Amino acid sequence: MAVESTFWLALAGMALASFACRISGFLLMGYVTITPRVEAALKAIPISVMVGIVTPAATSGKLPEMLGLLAVALAMKLLRNDLAAAVAGAATVAIARWALA
Repeated sequence: MAVESTFWLALAGMALASFACRISGFLLMGYVTITPRVEAALKAIPISVMVGIVTPAATSGKLPEMLGLLAVALAMKLLRNDLAAAVAGAATVAIARWALA
C-alpha cells in the first residue's frame, strides 16, 4: 500500500507547526517573570487541556466514555497522578468498546 505524497507533506507541516509552538513558548517564557500567579496559571494548563478533551466524550453519554470518566475519577482520587488517570481512562474506554462490540 503506497502512501501519497500529500500525506507526508501534511505530516511534515503538522510536525513543524507543533515544534514551532513548543519552541516559541520555551523561548518567550524567558522574558516572563514567574510570579506566584503565573506559576499557578501554568500549573492549571494540563487540567484545562484534559477538560477540553474529556468534555465532548462526557456529553455524548455513551457507556464506554462514562466508564472511562469513572476510571479517571477513581484513579485521581486514589493515585493523585494525572498520567495514571489518563491511562486508566483510555484503557477503560478501549476495553469497554471492545467488550460491547
